[in-house]
Amino acid sequence: MTAPWLPQAATAVQAAEPAEASAVDASSATILVVDDDALIAMSTVDMLTDLGHTVLEAHSGAQALDLLRDGYAIDLMLTDYAMPGMTGVELVEAARALRPDLPVLLATGYAELPESTATDLPRLAKPYTQHQLAAVTAKLLAKATKTAMSGERSGALPSVSRKSV
Repeated sequence: MTAPWLPQAATAVQAAEPAEASAVDASSATILVVDDDALIAMSTVDMLTDLGHTVLEAHSGAQALDLLRDGYAIDLMLTDYAMPGMTGVELVEAARALRPDLPVLLATGYAELPESTATDLPRLAKPYTQHQLAAVTAKLLAKATKTAMSGERSGALPSVSRKSV
């Protein structure tokens, strides 16, 4: 028995365009995730870890500031906006006093922040997908890398593995 033949294509075969998600830089960065909701923090940590990043967790602004003071080499901080004790914006102000060059991403479920919150921070609307998280973190990390390569950023500190505080 002979094998059936397939008809020859009329046009040349072209390579498929890579998906947008594959264009996202998956290089390992150390990202501090700050969220008072343990389930949201866990989900975000899992997504970032799956993307190849080292992730530190903090469940309050005070814990996040402790990690920054302890000298962890944090490349990006992703913080919730609405947290008890210290909002994400207040955390950013305190964190920038310690690390003025720290890139920050504000995650919020609010369509609009209160008028008293005047900030130009990049925002990620909750709920978000891994693809959305990957795209925005890659953009912020690329911008930080470009800044570091131009000599504007201070030297990096040793990195650490995932730690839950």
